[in-house]
Amino acid sequence: MTDDPRPAGTPTLEDVARAAGVSRATVSRVINGVRNVDPVIQEAVRRAVSETGYAPNRAARSLVTRRTDAIALVVSGAGVESEPVEGADGAEGDEGASFTAQVFADPFFGRVVTGVVNYLRPRGMHPVLMFAETSRAREDVVSFLRQGSADGALVVSTHAEDPLPGLLTDAGLPAVLYARPARPVRISYVDLAHQDGARLAAEHLLARGCRRVATIAGPLNVPAGQERLTGFREAMTRHGHAYTPIAEGQFTQESGEAAMERLLAEHPDLDGVFAANDLMAVGACHVLREHGKRVPEDVAVIGFDDSSAASACRPPLTTVRQPVEAMAAEMARLLIERLGKPDGAATSVIFEPALVVRDSA
Repeated sequence: MTDDPRPAGTPTLEDVARAAGVSRATVSRVINGVRNVDPVIQEAVRRAVSETGYAPNRAARSLVTRRTDAIALVVSGAGVESEPVEGADGAEGDEGASFTAQVFADPFFGRVVTGVVNYLRPRGMHPVLMFAETSRAREDVVSFLRQGSADGALVVSTHAEDPLPGLLTDAGLPAVLYARPARPVRISYVDLAHQDGARLAAEHLLARGCRRVATIAGPLNVPAGQERLTGFREAMTRHGHAYTPIAEGQFTQESGEAAMERLLAEHPDLDGVFAANDLMAVGACHVLREHGKRVPEDVAVIGFDDSSAASACRPPLTTVRQPVEAMAAEMARLLIERLGKPDGAATSVIFEPALVVRDSA
């Protein structure tokens, strides 16, 4: 009798052992990654696995390794503390729906998922998408990980005051964060040199001959928004521009449109705009066209991220590239490394931006 019950005809460990000419125990050790197995034997077992079509029983394997090969990919926000309220028609309120709708509308998150999946899938690991927009949802994430339903968490936070990274580290749960936390937390993270990217945008606008330049900043309670504004302002002042008009947006196209309207009302002679992400830059281009301004002949526009919105924009956006897919993959790599070394120190990896020149500037 075997402890690997499967439907009739499904290849078993015994089938692999016979094909490889080794014991069942040896096959088990190779499949579970035990390192003290002769490389020749390992290769024989792998060849036998391929020939027989054997697929490891994940449930049984997890009992041995205490790993699920599942990773929680958490999109977390803060500030929405009220729980969904049941409406008159019996349906719950739309707080959670609104949050998830915003997430799926932003091409940035799709790029994160692509990077994570492309890294994990070849390693036999898979992400579990979770949202943590309320205190209850954050507790659910912590509980999910404590129960061993996933091996660790990759966290993309949308708010500077998000308590989830601290909750995970306080609970001793393995996690990696996309972007530097606003407050000191002992957690590994990947990020971009945002100030350097904003400087590239400023220098490009000035090199084009723009002299009346404004910026649509990202939300200033988010580190990325703060750093992009700081980098842009500093570059402008170094080139003699002591004052740069600013309108704050929220990284959405609608907020970019509203910010551009405010800037044009106060500074109708603008000839250059840097928006702190591509969606806001697209919104700015729409408003400029509505006001009869040509892009880039009358007003040059630069975005940030190099998302799908940049290439879809008309004219295509000049933008600062953030290598989101590579950053997300690195986030997954750091987490797997942490799983192998639970006591390892927190690590930061900072990526470099690059200017992608298209038609808008």
